[in-house]
Amino acid sequence: MRYTFLILALFFGLFATSAQVRKKSARSFVLKGIVVEDDTNKPIAKVNVETDDGEYTTTNAGGQFSISAEIGDELTIKSDAFKTVYYTIKDEQDITVRVQKAEEEPYPVTTAKDRSTSNSTLFKTYIDSANYFLKTDAAKSIGYVTKALQPFGGTSASKEQTAIAFETLGDINIHWGQPDLAIDNFKRSISEKNTIDRRIKLAKAFMRNRNYQESISAYKELLDSKLGNYQKVVVYEGLGDNYKATNDAPNSVANYQKGLSVAQKHLITPKITDLNSKIAEAYSESGAVAEATQYFDNSLTLAKKENPKRAVEEKNKVADFYNRNQNFDEEIRLRSETLDELEDIETDTIATNSKESSPLTPQRQNYYIANAYIAQDKYNEAIPYLERSINEAEANNDLVVEKDATRKLSEVYKGIGDFGKAAENYERYVAVVDELYIKKEQELSQATRFNKEIALKQNRITSLENERELNESRYKLAFENQELIQKNNKVQQWVIGSLVLVAMLLLFAAYTQYKSVKQQRFANNALALKSLRTQMNPHFIFNALNSVNSFIAMSDERAANKYLSEFSQLMRNVLENSDEDFIPLSKEIELLELYVKLEHFRFKDKFDHEITVDENLKISEFVIPPMLLQPYVENAVWHGLRYKEEKGHLSIDFKQTDTETVTITITDDGIGRKKSKALKTENQKKQKSKGMGNIQRRISILNEMYKDKVDVAVQNVFDNEEGTKVVLTLKKD
Repeated sequence: MRYTFLILALFFGLFATSAQVRKKSARSFVLKGIVVEDDTNKPIAKVNVETDDGEYTTTNAGGQFSISAEIGDELTIKSDAFKTVYYTIKDEQDITVRVQKAEEEPYPVTTAKDRSTSNSTLFKTYIDSANYFLKTDAAKSIGYVTKALQPFGGTSASKEQTAIAFETLGDINIHWGQPDLAIDNFKRSISEKNTIDRRIKLAKAFMRNRNYQESISAYKELLDSKLGNYQKVVVYEGLGDNYKATNDAPNSVANYQKGLSVAQKHLITPKITDLNSKIAEAYSESGAVAEATQYFDNSLTLAKKENPKRAVEEKNKVADFYNRNQNFDEEIRLRSETLDELEDIETDTIATNSKESSPLTPQRQNYYIANAYIAQDKYNEAIPYLERSINEAEANNDLVVEKDATRKLSEVYKGIGDFGKAAENYERYVAVVDELYIKKEQELSQATRFNKEIALKQNRITSLENERELNESRYKLAFENQELIQKNNKVQQWVIGSLVLVAMLLLFAAYTQYKSVKQQRFANNALALKSLRTQMNPHFIFNALNSVNSFIAMSDERAANKYLSEFSQLMRNVLENSDEDFIPLSKEIELLELYVKLEHFRFKDKFDHEITVDENLKISEFVIPPMLLQPYVENAVWHGLRYKEEKGHLSIDFKQTDTETVTITITDDGIGRKKSKALKTENQKKQKSKGMGNIQRRISILNEMYKDKVDVAVQNVFDNEEGTKVVLTLKKD
């Protein structure tokens, strides 16, 4: 094993030396190319062309150039007339570089009248565009923020708009790994308008920049603020992350637990999964394997209920845990499941900043499985996974995994004594390392260029802010001039104010008149209701006295006395309620029970009866016009049940359908409305028309006064048109 390390050390020394002199080797050649405009194919002269090792040339009148270069070099083609293009040389073939004109996005032309509205709309458009390109093109995203902050129509961005713009800049910085710039931008955003979410973002940026104590202080200050439930979970999670980063496991777990309690109480499902996972990681790092296992089991179960991406992320995390604890069988099982599930998930939804940096790729999972077999000295089982890892890495241009897997495969073949394949794979490994070195060089160059571009754009925004502050001073002077103009217009304002006052007085007079008419109409309706009630009472008394008369005619003095006693009690209740527009539903039920008892006393051989009140009905909360139900019950007895040959049945049900409505159903199995009408005399028809007409008018007036308080539906019970059901719906208000 020591011999292998010596060989590798010697190889890297030789490789480093060769890399240092690579630019001076004989591999360079003269690259020829042409620069043309993309839309018109027109050649462009005087274009700057240079390589990343300092070679420089320009295009001639025909747009052509020649330059000394090597495969892997990066060309920079730039001019003030078009967007800069970066081209990586892949072979010695002549190249054609197509460029696009650098056109500034024009501002829309508006009038002074709609400047403020257009400014707000344009600002939102630019910020939306910045957010759209935030994760794909940092330069373009920052460019849109710059445009959003530029003055438009003589109007600078407001404090709220400035706060949003700098918050967006901070979001861009965080995504592209520039937490130091993010801190400055979030601070500027908060200085313009302080919000909880912006303070949370600042605390996160502190942590990303390894300013752990500043982050902890920011999170603790947030706990003293009025936080929403989700915000509270995020703050506790942030504190846990900081303590975990500073190796303070007890405080880390304590804060994660607090966040988990809030998330569980308010069913914030994604955070419940995340916090179980983070608690497990904290326990794992502190050596509490049993506790870590318990929480990882929880997080795995919860993650499976979320989206497939979250599930595979958690499986990978738990597989890493098993690897650290040398539970290789469980690690292999989870990584095998992850491989199967990755086939159904698009790679772009898994990768973070680049596909190479994500562990959730087939090449990395195969590599991890192979390592788990190697750790158990199962070399033959590891070989297929290493080969699959290399093939996947090659297909996805993942040189890092290809390098590691190829080196590992060489070591495995050496371990099992197959030195031929070991040497073959070692040669492949050397070739990949060389290619990776070139790629890393390019990435460093691109990163340097990227950071330079971001810094320049950030400086542009800073100068815009300075310009805005200067403009605000100018606007202040303009406002002072405006105040002088307003003083000169005071006379006009007084005149306009007087006219407005007169108009308001006229409107008030009209409203008062309308209200008076409405009150008068209400009073008329109330009077009509009272009149109808006075008509109902004699009609009811007359019918009751007829019953007493029939008992006297039959010389049944005892029955007459009993009936008169019950009747007097009923009359006392009726008279007590005669002046009331509404009485409690309980009183109406009591009155109805007494009335039905009297009618049954007279026609006991004709019908049985029952009055049912739903036990859930809150009768104390409902009111009803007095004597509203009695006419329907009287019709059921006098015109339906008493003409029936066999004994009939009368049912009255009170049921609460919802908190605002009660349904009253009066059902009889009498001869029905059609037969009853045929049996009536002319005098009876007149009486029916008058009694039922009164009750219908009462309901109509009540609905007009109290907005559909009562609804009545009458229908037959049986298909032969016998029996009658009256359904009366009464609303609380």
